[in-house]
Amino acid sequence: MKLNIVPAHTGWLWVRQGLRIFWKQPLALSGLFFLFITAMSVASLVPYLGNALALGLLPAATLGLMAATREATLGKFPMPSILVSAFRAGRQQARAMVVLGVIYALSFLAVLGISALFDGGDFARLYLVGGTLTREMVESSAFQSAMWVAMALYLPLSLLFWHAPALVHWHGVSPVKSLFFSGVACLRNFGAMTVYLLGWLAVFAAAGMLIMLLSALLGQPELMGVLMFPTAMLLAAMFFSSIWFSFRDSFVADDEPATPAPNELV
Repeated sequence: MKLNIVPAHTGWLWVRQGLRIFWKQPLALSGLFFLFITAMSVASLVPYLGNALALGLLPAATLGLMAATREATLGKFPMPSILVSAFRAGRQQARAMVVLGVIYALSFLAVLGISALFDGGDFARLYLVGGTLTREMVESSAFQSAMWVAMALYLPLSLLFWHAPALVHWHGVSPVKSLFFSGVACLRNFGAMTVYLLGWLAVFAAAGMLIMLLSALLGQPELMGVLMFPTAMLLAAMFFSSIWFSFRDSFVADDEPATPAPNELV
C-alpha cells in the first residue's frame, strides 16, 4: 500500500462518481443509508451510554457504506448484511474496528467537553441529551463560541478518521497507524479534499435553491418544509456513496498504477 497524490480537480470527480453510482443503484444505496441512520438512532436510545455507543459504531457503519459502494461499482447488488462488513472480516480486524470506534467516541466527547468550557455545556448537552434550540440560545455569544470551537476541532478529527476504517478493514493497518495515514493522506491531497467538500456544499446549496424556487413558483411555501428533509437525506446518502472513491484514489497497492484515470467515473 502506498499513498497516491491526486490533482485538485479529482475532488470534483469524486463528487460526480458518488452521484453517478448512487443513481445506478438508488434503492440499494438509499436503503442502506437509511438503515445506517436507523441503527445509529436505535443505538443512541440505550440508557446512559446510547450516544457514546452510536459514536463508537460510526466508523464501522461508515465502512459498511463504503463497502456497499464498492460492490455497486463492481455491478453487484449490495445486501443489508454488508453494513456489518467490519465485523465479518475476522476477529483481529473486528477488534481493531472496535478500538477505532472507542477512539472516535472518546475524541468526539472530548471535543464537546472542550466546547463546554465556552458556554457551560449548553451546546454539548443539546447534542448529547437533546432539547429545544431556543432563539435566546442561538443568539447567545457563548453558545455560538462553543459551536464554532466544536466545529473547528471536529474538522481535523474527521480528517484523521476519513480513511481510517477502510485502512483497518482492507489493508489490515492498526487503528493508531490508520489515523496517522488518514491524516497524512488528507493533508497531502488537501486540494482534492477541499474541492470535494466545496463541491458537495455546492450540490446541497443548489438543491436547496431549487426547492425554494419550486415552492415560490407553485405559490406553496409550505412545500419547502415538506421537501427539504427527504432531499437532504437523499443527498447525504449520495455523499456517503462518494467517500469510497476518495479512499480508492488516495491509496493504491504496490503493484497498481499510482495515478488514477481522471476521466474514469466508476
